[in-house]
Amino acid sequence: MANMDPIARTSLHSEVTARLRSLIVESQIKPGERVPELEISKELGVSRTPIREALKVLASEGLVELLPLRGAVVKSFSPKDAADMLEVMGMLESFAAQKACKADQKRIDHVLAMHEKMKTLFVKGKRPEYFELNQQIHDAMVDMADNESLAMVHQTLSKRMRSLRYSGNSTPDNWRGALDDHELIAQALAQRDVKKIKKAVNDHFVNTIERVVKRDKT
Repeated sequence: MANMDPIARTSLHSEVTARLRSLIVESQIKPGERVPELEISKELGVSRTPIREALKVLASEGLVELLPLRGAVVKSFSPKDAADMLEVMGMLESFAAQKACKADQKRIDHVLAMHEKMKTLFVKGKRPEYFELNQQIHDAMVDMADNESLAMVHQTLSKRMRSLRYSGNSTPDNWRGALDDHELIAQALAQRDVKKIKKAVNDHFVNTIERVVKRDKT
C-alpha cells in the first residue's frame, strides 16, 4: 500500500487518521472491504489503539461503518446515493459561487492562484496532490460566501463524499473533463459573472454525476 512509511509520534492521532483517509479515498481499501487494522498498524509502526481511534473519526465522516464482529468496513454508496449527494452538493456550491463573485478581490485572486497551481499538478500527473488542492478550492469558494450554516453543511457532506469525488477522475478523459469544468468556473469568478458561474458550477456537478454514476454501473 502507498503512504505506509512508519510515522513519528508527534500528532499521531491526526497523522494516522489522514493516512487511513487517503487509503480509503484513493480506493487502496475498496468499498465494502474490511479495514485491515493489524496489517496497517504494523506497516505504520503504531499500536492498534490509534488505528481504532482514527476509524471512529472516519466513521463520523461517513467513510467507514463500524460493524459488530467485522470491525470497520469501507462505506459503499449505490449510484443513487452518489447522485443524490452530488446533486445536493451542487446546489450548495452553486449558491456559494454566486456569493463568491462579490467577495474581496484578494480572496478571488487566492482561489485563481490555486486553480493555476492545480493545472500544473494535472500536467505533472500528480492526482492525489491535484485532488487535495481541488478540495481546497471548493472549500475556499464556500468560505467566500461568508455563511456559517452553509459552510457547516458543506463540510459534513464533503467529508462523506471524498472517495466519490476522487473516483470521478479515475480515467484520463474524466480528469481532463473535470479540469475543463474548473477552468470555466475560474473564468467566471475572475469576471465576477454571477450567471456564468452559476451555469459553470451546475454543469460541473451534472458532469461529475455522470462520471461517478457511469463508472459505478460499468
